Amino acid sequence: MNYSQFDNILANQTATQLAETAKEPADSIATSSMTFKGLESMSVDDFLTRIINGLVEFAIHLALAVLVFYAGKFIINKIYKLTATIFIRRELDRSLATFVLSLIRIVLYFILIVTVIGILGIETSSFLALFASAGVAIGLALSGTLQNFAGGVLILLLKPYRIGDYIEAQGYAGTVAEIQIFSTIINTPDNKQIIIPNGGLSTGSINNYSKEDYRRVDWTISISYGDDVDVAKKAISDILLSDDRVVKDFIEDDRERRKTPVSRAEEQAEEQKAEDQAEAKRSVWKRVFGHRKTMAEKLDERLDKQLKKTLSMLPKTNRAPFVALSTLNSSSIDITVRAWTRSEFYWGLYFEMNERFYKELPKHGLSFPFPQMDVHLNTVEKA
Repeated sequence: MNYSQFDNILANQTATQLAETAKEPADSIATSSMTFKGLESMSVDDFLTRIINGLVEFAIHLALAVLVFYAGKFIINKIYKLTATIFIRRELDRSLATFVLSLIRIVLYFILIVTVIGILGIETSSFLALFASAGVAIGLALSGTLQNFAGGVLILLLKPYRIGDYIEAQGYAGTVAEIQIFSTIINTPDNKQIIIPNGGLSTGSINNYSKEDYRRVDWTISISYGDDVDVAKKAISDILLSDDRVVKDFIEDDRERRKTPVSRAEEQAEEQKAEDQAEAKRSVWKRVFGHRKTMAEKLDERLDKQLKKTLSMLPKTNRAPFVALSTLNSSSIDITVRAWTRSEFYWGLYFEMNERFYKELPKHGLSFPFPQMDVHLNTVEKA
């Protein structure tokens, strides 16, 4: 095939496409004219009958749409209340429960509205495309806000901190008051409210002071040169051991054994109360098939034994008070003091021990130095 034949073929195809393109408006015009001609040839009775049928059909669809809307609204409220009840019984975190409930309600109402629009005979694909395009536009315009939203979801799922925890993040420190979808609200010790976006919190460093059950309190006590170090160490140790808030010995590294005997006894009492209530509410069906519960109890006992055996093999942490001479300064001897206590007793123990050290150590012949300089004068006799 030479170039002239190839040009002829292209020219023929172009002419055919142009003819078809010109034919399409003509076909649409012809169809419209045929519709108008059909209406002109239709009698008044037929025209009214057609209108009435259309109105009746629309009224039926409208009534069905209203019925579906109220029925769907009733079902959504029931699902919302049922989910909220389940969250309360499961003792789900309050922030996460609020977020999930609001998300469930929004999604269900969106599905209901799209369903009602489809019942009315309106094409829903255009609405879905409109919502999708609007979502893309809003996402581009609110990229930072969506980053905070994603950060809030991560915080609610991973739970690096909870309401009531004392945290330090983004240059601020305070107690967490609320965990919202886009931001976290903390209250500082002097009762100032700080609102921090969740985006930075989800990707930055967070110092949570309330996460662990125990914290270490540190002091540095300076005594004068010439004071007896052994006497100072013994006096400081006696002061620490005389306080019930100070941990005296080893502590296991499992969460269950970190709890105080009081809290452990309270939990056992609550578990026994829950078991008694469950026993009182047992149905006839469960009474007949009670052997299944016996098997479950045996399995639980076996698992408890394995858990206790595993916990007994875990290492223990020595959290007894530590007192040692650390630094020989130019005008003082510095003694490092460390003691462990529960997190809620940290600040009370810290300030009260400062006062006790200041009042009781001088009774043992110890003195607190201050920066000083010794000047020696040598007299020179005249010749």
